[in-house]
Amino acid sequence: MSWEKTLTDPANIAAGLAAVACFATVLTVAAPMFQTNTIGARLKAVSQRREELRRKSRAALDKKATLRQTQSGFVNDMVQRFDLQKALKDDTLQQKLMQAGLRGPRPVSLFYFARAALPIGFAVAAFIYLTVMGEKLAFNGQTQLLIVVGAAAAGFYAPNIYLTNISTKRREAIMQAFPDALDMLLICVESGMSIEMALQRVGQEIAASSIELAEELALTCAELSYLPERRMAYENLARRTNHPGVKSVAMALTQAERYGTPLGSALRVMAKENREMRLSAAEKKAAALPPKLTVPMIVFFLPVLMMVILGPAMIQIMTMLND
Repeated sequence: MSWEKTLTDPANIAAGLAAVACFATVLTVAAPMFQTNTIGARLKAVSQRREELRRKSRAALDKKATLRQTQSGFVNDMVQRFDLQKALKDDTLQQKLMQAGLRGPRPVSLFYFARAALPIGFAVAAFIYLTVMGEKLAFNGQTQLLIVVGAAAAGFYAPNIYLTNISTKRREAIMQAFPDALDMLLICVESGMSIEMALQRVGQEIAASSIELAEELALTCAELSYLPERRMAYENLARRTNHPGVKSVAMALTQAERYGTPLGSALRVMAKENREMRLSAAEKKAAALPPKLTVPMIVFFLPVLMMVILGPAMIQIMTMLND
């Protein structure tokens, strides 16, 4: 056929290859002229995102300030009327509340109100109990007075104990997911993300396993946008979590930004150290398990074991004596 002869003709094949080569050469030479420089657009997008985060952070701060000025209620009125913040002043209260995840002016008012009301409530409850049960208990006057004073002291220290327990549980919940978050942060940073975008992304991903850690990362991302020094944001993160692993990571991030060292290398080292810390903590708990099981085994297992071993022998002895 004519089209088969045309396609198989060596002259036509050579002409086609020459045309393809000419087209590729022209395309290669002309391609740089049609390329657009996207660096400026990307930098502009990053700056716009930074400004957007800064505006949101300032709006949130203004809203909190407005709420602080218009705060009202029975608890706040009692705190202001009796000036409990001055009478029961605690310099470490703000740090304790931050570590417990309680923010704003309302937890401060509740703490001072509880510290003033609980001693009175506990003392009154102990006095009523001793008055009602006085005949059965048969306590003398000094013992009853000591019980009432002890109840008042327990009510005074109860808010601090409650805050300490909340802080401990929150720190443990954060550290359970912190090594995994560091691994994800390392992946995001090495893929080209900025530290702000990486923290935001990791916070979204880690929220399913640890809401507390996601909240801390979101706060750090916001502070990086509006604080005058980025070092302050990392220090606040370490102060809120109050854990050696987070403190070392915050120090490494600060040094990486100050001296220009690679951020990925620092995060890789910190991730490895935090995984080792979590593994050592698990090994420590496993090593402490046998001593804790000793008393339950003696109390519950040993009597049953003795009954199983000595029971048949005792039955045989009783049968022989009866015969």
